[in-house]
Amino acid sequence: MGVFFSSIQGILIIIGLIAVGYGLSYLGWFSENATNLIAKLVTQVALPAYMISTITKDFTAKKLIKLLPDLAIPVISMTILIFVSILLIKILKIDPKHKGLFSSMFFNSNTVFVGLPVNMALFGEKSLPYVLVYYMANTTFFWTLGTYLIQMDGEIKGHFKLKTTLKKVFSPPLLGFIIGLILVILHIQLPNFLMSDFEYLGNLTIPLSMIFIGISIFNAGLKNISFHKDNIAILFGRFLCAPLLMAALFLFIPSTPLMRQVFIVQAAMPVMTNAPVVAKLYHADSNYAAIMVTETTLMSLIVVPIIMMIIK
Repeated sequence: MGVFFSSIQGILIIIGLIAVGYGLSYLGWFSENATNLIAKLVTQVALPAYMISTITKDFTAKKLIKLLPDLAIPVISMTILIFVSILLIKILKIDPKHKGLFSSMFFNSNTVFVGLPVNMALFGEKSLPYVLVYYMANTTFFWTLGTYLIQMDGEIKGHFKLKTTLKKVFSPPLLGFIIGLILVILHIQLPNFLMSDFEYLGNLTIPLSMIFIGISIFNAGLKNISFHKDNIAILFGRFLCAPLLMAALFLFIPSTPLMRQVFIVQAAMPVMTNAPVVAKLYHADSNYAAIMVTETTLMSLIVVPIIMMIIK
């Protein structure tokens, strides 16, 4: 029973924050311009600062080098999931305007906003290095290929332009992530006042993202939460395909029990909370993304405790 309550604690926090955004939308607090502003604040200001603050605080060069080989495991898992998502898009005839979002949500998981508090609640601070290893792989995949795919949903297809593509791939959050790694590797310490600024700005990421999701859910309408094939396939990817694939990889890769447990839990996390924010920013279907964040987050209340009872 203790495992059950520990598992749902982090998820309930997220649902509470989403409810705040939904409730304020119901009261008429947010216009279309305000929603767009929140999306820009999260992706272009808060998240880059969060990356720099978190990485420089939680990593050392020695720890980073020691953990780097473990990156291969989530990278292999997500690469396989990408191909599975492409296959399902063709087999299930996923809505063409959802193709990029579908694939991105299928192979990326919520490793920080939900994954971090859940793992800390379940395994304590000793799980943090493995959480961050998975986070590094997940972040790189999302803010490169994942973001690019979402942008393709929201744009008229045109000719390939290298400059435009590189600008999309090297988004502000990924640049913040890269800067954080460089600072750690080169042993560069920024002034305390600057690090405090990054930390304060970074702390906006989670509440603003959750509030944005609440706004998007209100705009989409709870009545639109349903279980069509596009939705069910995402649930299959997040809660069956991803954790089972990760567990299968550990049949061939030696690991510590803790790393195995953390990686399986991270693989089974809900859809990235940034997916609706990015979708809104690039005129893709942010309502679909917000609905999937909500459905997968609510489903986590059931799935994560079950997974923990199996792997513990």
